[in-house]
Amino acid sequence: QVQLVEYGGGLVLPGGSLKLSCGASGSGFSINAMDWYRQAPGKERELVARITQDGITNYADSVKGRFVITTDNGMNIVHLQMNSLRPEDTAVYYCHANARIWTWDAVRDEDYWGQGSQVTVSS
Repeated sequence: QVQLVEYGGGLVLPGGSLKLSCGASGSGFSINAMDWYRQAPGKERELVARITQDGITNYADSVKGRFVITTDNGMNIVHLQMNSLRPEDTAVYYCHANARIWTWDAVRDEDYWGQGSQVTVSS
């Protein structure tokens, strides 16, 4: 019931900035929390940043002070502003949403993922 589409990503020089965005669409849902994960080659997927419907944010230690997660449109859009990028930030970045789904007979929480966006930090 929820589709996530990511925008942004690309190649950037070390020290540069890049912004990722992710839009949620569908019907009969509300967003509990949205996150950005990343997965570098040969490594496990890791949580980068999270924002809840109460506006509470959390960041991985490796990106604190450099990345900022924000939302628009009642949490249907999430952005990740990435500053002071380093080569070790190179990864595929995934948008993730935990959503509350209402149907005629039930209410349940489900997880959804975006398609992934390549971010490459290199000179």
